[in-house]
Amino acid sequence: MSMEKTFDAREAEPRLYAKWEAAGAFAAGANASRPETFCIMIPPPNVTGALHVGHAFNNTVQDILIRWHRMRGFDTLWQPGQDHAGIATQLMVEKELAKTQQPSRAELGRDEFLKKVWEWKGQYGSTIINQLKRLGSSCDWDRNAFTMSGAPNAPAGEEGNFHDAVIKVFVDLYNKGLIYRGKRLVNWDPHFETAISDLEVENIEVAGHMWHFKYPLAGGETYEYVEKDAEGNVTLRETRDYISIATTRPETMLGDGAVAVHPSDERYAAIVGKLCEIPVGPKEHRRLIPIITDDYPDPTFGSGAVKITGAHDFNDYQVAKRAGLPMYRLMDSRAKMRADGADYETCAIRAMEISKGAPFTEAEVDTLNLIPDNLRGLDRYEARKIVVEEINAEGLAVMIANPKAGEDGQPDLIPYVEAKPIMQPFGDRSKVVIEPMLTDQWYVDAEKVVGPALDAVRTGKTKIMPEAGEKTYYHWLENIEPWCISRQLWWGHQIPVWYGPEINDEGRLSFNNIKHFCAPSFEMAAEKAREYYGVNAKIRESDVKPVPGERKSKPVVAAPGIGLDFTEENEDPFAPIVMLSRDPDVLDTWFSSGLWPIGTLGWPEDTEEMRKYFPTDVLVTGFDILFFWVARMMMMQLAVTGEIPFHTVYLHQLVRDEKGKKMSKTAGNVIDPLEIIDEFGADALRFTNASMAAIGGVLKLSKDRIAGYRNFGTKLWNATRFAEMNGVFEAEVAGIPQPSQTVNRWIIGETAKVRAEVDAAFESYRFNDAANALYGFVWGKVCDWYVEFSKPLFDGEHAAETRETMRWVLDQCYILLHPIMPFITEELWGLTGTRAKMLVHADWPTYGAELIDAEADREMNWVIALIEEIRSSRAQMGVPVALKLPMVLAEAEPQARAALARNEALILRMARLEAITEGTVAKGSISIPAAGALFGLPLEGVIDVAAEKARLEKALAKVEKEAAGLKARFANPKFVANAAEEVIEEARENLAARAEEAAKIGAALKRLAELG
Repeated sequence: MSMEKTFDAREAEPRLYAKWEAAGAFAAGANASRPETFCIMIPPPNVTGALHVGHAFNNTVQDILIRWHRMRGFDTLWQPGQDHAGIATQLMVEKELAKTQQPSRAELGRDEFLKKVWEWKGQYGSTIINQLKRLGSSCDWDRNAFTMSGAPNAPAGEEGNFHDAVIKVFVDLYNKGLIYRGKRLVNWDPHFETAISDLEVENIEVAGHMWHFKYPLAGGETYEYVEKDAEGNVTLRETRDYISIATTRPETMLGDGAVAVHPSDERYAAIVGKLCEIPVGPKEHRRLIPIITDDYPDPTFGSGAVKITGAHDFNDYQVAKRAGLPMYRLMDSRAKMRADGADYETCAIRAMEISKGAPFTEAEVDTLNLIPDNLRGLDRYEARKIVVEEINAEGLAVMIANPKAGEDGQPDLIPYVEAKPIMQPFGDRSKVVIEPMLTDQWYVDAEKVVGPALDAVRTGKTKIMPEAGEKTYYHWLENIEPWCISRQLWWGHQIPVWYGPEINDEGRLSFNNIKHFCAPSFEMAAEKAREYYGVNAKIRESDVKPVPGERKSKPVVAAPGIGLDFTEENEDPFAPIVMLSRDPDVLDTWFSSGLWPIGTLGWPEDTEEMRKYFPTDVLVTGFDILFFWVARMMMMQLAVTGEIPFHTVYLHQLVRDEKGKKMSKTAGNVIDPLEIIDEFGADALRFTNASMAAIGGVLKLSKDRIAGYRNFGTKLWNATRFAEMNGVFEAEVAGIPQPSQTVNRWIIGETAKVRAEVDAAFESYRFNDAANALYGFVWGKVCDWYVEFSKPLFDGEHAAETRETMRWVLDQCYILLHPIMPFITEELWGLTGTRAKMLVHADWPTYGAELIDAEADREMNWVIALIEEIRSSRAQMGVPVALKLPMVLAEAEPQARAALARNEALILRMARLEAITEGTVAKGSISIPAAGALFGLPLEGVIDVAAEKARLEKALAKVEKEAAGLKARFANPKFVANAAEEVIEEARENLAARAEEAAKIGAALKRLAELG
């Protein structure tokens, strides 16, 4: 049956993938013929996810490695799975509930809402799996993992022990003192009412304002304020009774703990240690705060003085910690000004005592609500307006000259407010402004577990590529902060901690301090509670989270020998009833995904997969999650198993558009990989991904490039059709052919060269080098040169060996290309003969330099170089393509003369020559050099030399002018300093292209000069 004219990717790809799956081609250990294992853990996409260009690139690289190792006979596992994606999934389900007019999350309650989440997961959770299959990803889908598998109340089909592994690790780390609960500043999302990670924060430049205010010195004190220029000359001297600050968030002034200046700032030396007044709030209870020194303020920026609001700014938080300042929380979980607690007067009086040196505790400070009564419950931005109005009304704004003074009654002075762009943090999913918030959260004491993870990279047990990744890794881990692992969500692994009252000094139950019982289940927590409260205590579970503070209770009877309270409804005085409530928070998804390598292999059970595939081999992931995921996997696997999770980390950059710009819907430059697959086929997208996968390189994706690689697949298809029409696949091939004809010996050697080149590239993760080598070999050496060279051989005495050689060479093309282009190669493999097994399991070749015939290699490469030189010269001189020209052999060494004699017919046909005669390079000819020979190409009367010269000189002037403009841009320091990275890179590429073009035109002009 003859082949179709073209490869129909839309029809073939799903058919071929189904065939692979039906044959179990991707199963762990499939095609294994050697003892070595090779395992990759897929970076688990969110269960809410859809395939984007980053997924497509990342999974292409992984699949290349997996297919290559599988064909080499390694016992291979590519472990797939999805992350439960706490916030993202909860958001999707809540949107679905609203869209379908179902009860809201709050109305449903936790248990019923989680049932809805599982329903949603069952309906939509496999979307990205199916999309990865369209890309050709050869994961062992029967082992598909999920980070919530085995969770309580998980429906049928969600069995597994990942949840048990997560809970076990939390409990173990808690028991070792490596997990604790504490109050620290976090990114707080007011929409979801939860802490979020830095990766879930988008810093966006927006139009903003900076207000300048006066903080009056306590008691009306004054000081001499002096400003000097760079040479030390006094430029301003005046007496002040205030210190000025600038802020973009006036509403946070209510929580200030101090004003800080740099120790070297002479302007404020006289007032360091003094108190100043926060210029907002009821005057009679206005707080005083100290003026302190710290290295954080920049004396050259603004006034050099900075307000320190430790509970609402990350930099301020560090200053407040260093200085031991109270940190007053101003907002509730919705980013409204607090409305809880005692009245403002009571809280302000206590805060004043603290300002004057009274001792305080963190817990007490958190109860103090310093929001004036008129601002309580307001949105933070409403409160901002009122704060600014009140400060202005009191005359405590810094005033500047009004540029419109005198116009329509405009005042001479106006409050100093700068309109300026500011970077503002937004939740990547909620799209609301993130508020730094001081909250109680669970933390991993990362500093105590980071050591082995650092040592693993320092000693080379784990290698990070490119090397810049190692530097970033060291920087983050050497300066690591406690890791916040709790989230105020419902979807996720609920924290296995139950709370109960402490036994106070009087032997009574007290909620002034809350006791933690950490255990995998309530039953186990209850056992721990009985050890604490007494063996006869009756432990019950409550849904109400305890809040610190004493409770009013009915009269109680002390249990003899225990001294514990019990409710009067309890009839047994020797068995007190204690209610325990579970922490409602869940674990951050980075905590559970940090266990991905072992959790997917069945740990903590002693499984065969765990023994065989752990530690895994390579992790392929984006540079942006080096800290959030890679480093945490290193820390957690080493803490749990004492082993590194992988020996190599391959980091790649963000996939950008063809100009190097970040893709975004706003910019309109997003490329949808599924649309690309529909239009060009998965192989074209995969080859494009491989071709741009230089280590550490910028990933620029363009449709034109993808279309070009689709044409590459078509070229291979057409070469196969040519072979079919010439009876190539009727030939029997038993091993590597042993031909006599030079061209056949040459192409076998070229195949051996590219095999070695591809293996070396894959081994060192230089996927672009492998792709470029295969492109040059398949398109250039095989489809162009060898197909053309072979045509006259099919009719002569060398026909049989040529058919045998071409069949073998094409088979090698399919095999070597398969890891990058699996679909078209598998199709061609199946169409071109009866095979013992599918190409996905074909044996990867191991032949090498022994197949290179030095004589054939030298001769055929001489022929190719000569033909290319002739073609290039004709093109440069503007010779009509179809015109056949005579050529003169001016001189030749014996070896060159012999090569010419054996291949003259090929040279004539492929260089479009009329004949080659011996003679001299006469006037009106251009010289054609070749190794050991010199030829002349007469062009007199063929081209208009003057017109061609004028055309080329005009083109050269244009190119040089463009190059000069680009050079001028690089000579401008402002361009280099301020232009976006992608703009600079584009200009650099354009300059290189102009230089290359100018060189070619110059060479052509030089040839024209030979014509006289």
